Amino acid sequence: MSAPVLVVEGLSARIAGQQVVEDVSFEVPARGVTALLGRNGVGKTSTIRAVLGLIERRGLVELAGERIDALPTHRIVQRGVGYVPEDREVFGGLTVAENLRLAERGSDATGRELVRELFPDLVERQAQSAGSLSGGQQQMVSIARALINRNAVLLVDEPTKGLAPLIVKDVADALARAAEAVPILLVEQNLQVVRQLAETVVVLESGRVVHRGPAAELLDDPDATTRLLGVHAEPGAEEGER
Repeated sequence: MSAPVLVVEGLSARIAGQQVVEDVSFEVPARGVTALLGRNGVGKTSTIRAVLGLIERRGLVELAGERIDALPTHRIVQRGVGYVPEDREVFGGLTVAENLRLAERGSDATGRELVRELFPDLVERQAQSAGSLSGGQQQMVSIARALINRNAVLLVDEPTKGLAPLIVKDVADALARAAEAVPILLVEQNLQVVRQLAETVVVLESGRVVHRGPAAELLDDPDATTRLLGVHAEPGAEEGER
């Protein structure tokens, strides 16, 4: 069995002096998708931001066997941690092509062909301003920015949030294809997407890990999903923007 690509041990984090993550430990295997789950407000996004050094944090974070918890965010990214943030955060005043070009890390930008394959619509819209795109198209830009570089792991935060069911399927299919090339740590509320993508789940509650295990085992247990996540195992995709 190969070593995990990402190891988090005893991670704690604060925002404006308030504890948001407390003693979190988990591993991300060197292949496939690991889903970070939990009710709203339990610290999922804060955990990802702490791994990246975007908020004050303490604890051990290892990438491919090397500690990165003392590094600033830009150095962590340069080591091969791709990030797809919640709410997309594209540069609305720049074109699609300019958004992608800004994300390139020199010789690491080996994923151009994969981006063209996964997002042909973006190729056609490369001269269009990102701010004029639909929410789903902006999400594709956000994912493409991460995939354009060679990464050791991708941290993907709420990629289907607010999207219509058809666009959710497109995003999930793109992430499934991406996971063939790079392991993913995924924060996602849509359990149908989690079922499609994830092999392993880590569940947080009040900033702590309360469950780890196979995704199918959790999702096939209605009592466990209700107790740990507060939802049924097969929620319908919500209507949102296109």
